[in-house]
Amino acid sequence: MTEEGPAAETQERKRVWKTPPNVALCLEADIADPGSRGFVLQIGEAFFHGFVVKKDGQVAGWVDRCPHAGFPIAVELDRYLTPDGSLILCGWHGAAFEPLSGACVAGPCAGGKLTPWPVEARGGVIRTA
Repeated sequence: MTEEGPAAETQERKRVWKTPPNVALCLEADIADPGSRGFVLQIGEAFFHGFVVKKDGQVAGWVDRCPHAGFPIAVELDRYLTPDGSLILCGWHGAAFEPLSGACVAGPCAGGKLTPWPVEARGGVIRTA
């Protein structure tokens, strides 16, 4: 066993809450309307977790962290929206958010808001802004 051993394996990954601008994430066509997709970006030795929602031809980015308990929003990969695509739904405690404003409209953090992640669709590509 190396010196890194089990302690290194259980060590929590460092997180960051912002990303540099102009990082290409995906093609705009890669996300349905309405639809969503999660992203994990490595920035130095830390990681950023966010997701993009597309609704009514607009895109919005959010830090993947529920304001209620700090958990990631999705329980399943890329599953951020309700089945009808009308709201973002926290899979852990049922908080519901408006997809484009991030405002919490129901659940344990009603009145709260998701943390924005600046993104934009430009030239058919979704990028960090």
